[in-house]
Amino acid sequence: MEHLNPLYPTIKVNGASLILHPYKAVYWKQLKTLLISDLHLGKAVHFRKEGIPMPRDAGNLDFDKLIALFLEFDPKRVIFLGDLFHSDYNPVWEEFGMLLSRFDDIQIDLVVGNHDILDRRDYELYEIGILEEPYELAPFLLSHHPMDLVPEPFFNLAGHIHPAVRLSGPARQNLRLPCFYFGKDKGLLPAFGALTGNATIHPVAGDRIYVIAEDEVIRVQA
Repeated sequence: MEHLNPLYPTIKVNGASLILHPYKAVYWKQLKTLLISDLHLGKAVHFRKEGIPMPRDAGNLDFDKLIALFLEFDPKRVIFLGDLFHSDYNPVWEEFGMLLSRFDDIQIDLVVGNHDILDRRDYELYEIGILEEPYELAPFLLSHHPMDLVPEPFFNLAGHIHPAVRLSGPARQNLRLPCFYFGKDKGLLPAFGALTGNATIHPVAGDRIYVIAEDEVIRVQA
């Protein structure tokens, strides 16, 4: 499916055409592949078990957005860049498996992150491929943790940081928004999960920053 929505900018990164979606996902047009990072599924249930109150609809929102992306792009492949599930097994994993069963023609892979501690058999049950970082898929090296040194001619796409930038207005408004970040040789995807926090990054001149503002993705100056 070809997308002409101006709210979804298409950018070139190392020769690849990437659509930046306001649901905090990247669609790689040439390979018909969705890249998503830091869902932290099951986080609400995990925290409630620890006695921490959490909103009950947050997990459903993540599922709704995943389904919407699958339907909108009809990808051949989805690669999660780590922290797919927040921690130990809980019933949300089975709900995720039911979701995947509705899209059994999509290849699902996971680049292992620090929170991905489920038994390998749990991933195999839903035919989720396990990829160790960095995973080479030219012209990219896909990882959960950003790479310190990126060998030429690759570009590193990663998660983990949950990037956001702080914007200031003329009337001293101060707003922090999640963002897509693209530097000289590495890029960061925003955290997909509704219950994830953000970390303020400090881009330098030449970096490309795209903030997510409700249903829009907007480029801002570094």
